[in-house]
Amino acid sequence: MAVITISRQVAALGDEVAGELAKRLGYKFITRKEIEKRIVELGFSENKMPKFDERKPGFFASLTKDRDEYLNYAQYAILEAAEKKNVVIIGRGAFAVLQNVPNNISVRLIADEATRIDRLRKEFNWDEKQALQRIQESDANRAGFHSSFYNVDINDPVNYHAVLNTGLLSLELAVDVIAELVEKKVTIKQEEEGNKIIDDLLKAQTVVNKLSMERKLNIEFMHATIQGNTVVLHGVSDSPAVVEQALQLIREEMPGYDAKSAVSIIHDFKTFQ
Repeated sequence: MAVITISRQVAALGDEVAGELAKRLGYKFITRKEIEKRIVELGFSENKMPKFDERKPGFFASLTKDRDEYLNYAQYAILEAAEKKNVVIIGRGAFAVLQNVPNNISVRLIADEATRIDRLRKEFNWDEKQALQRIQESDANRAGFHSSFYNVDINDPVNYHAVLNTGLLSLELAVDVIAELVEKKVTIKQEEEGNKIIDDLLKAQTVVNKLSMERKLNIEFMHATIQGNTVVLHGVSDSPAVVEQALQLIREEMPGYDAKSAVSIIHDFKTFQ
């Protein structure tokens, strides 16, 4: 019926809530590690994963082809998981990738600092200083990751259907709230519309990956959106001819769709290899 995306602070019971929710609803739980494994299976180097492990890439990493390659594979993996329907996906910016999908329910899990410190101390036998350092590093990394890759503020509540404080709610109550939200929010019409959008987005991402990784067309920050029956190509390039070539390939790969460009043409635009 729905695709549920979970965003969470460290030590806010994200995996625990997502796992129990999936069991309650009979959904498949797609963990962060499963998305990571799929990204590597698709072709991204496992050795490069730590640079992009839900953290803001460094200055030079953000200007390399690795950034675009990671993002394209990550978005494909998330859309591929969502296409299976009735799934709970945690992390990797899934809520941002699926934000315009009608049957997506996005939830953010948070907790107060004292509760998070206490949970980390008990789990890892850390002192308070170690736990606080882990919280601060994680919060900064996750905020930077989402800002860099998806241009969203992970802490802004408008990005979610609900923000739940697991310092105040038990795991069971958090699961109850989300399960009822899914039951009452997602309609059959939304499910049908959402499935169609996910299918279209996956097709568009498949084409982008082909243009970028197979054809190696020089369009940086390339991504595609779908507006009705039109695929809109976004990115930055220094060549109108390359953009036109990309549009023609999109039309060939996606019969029944038109293609138009929203690519910015900037002469002498370069990235680090």
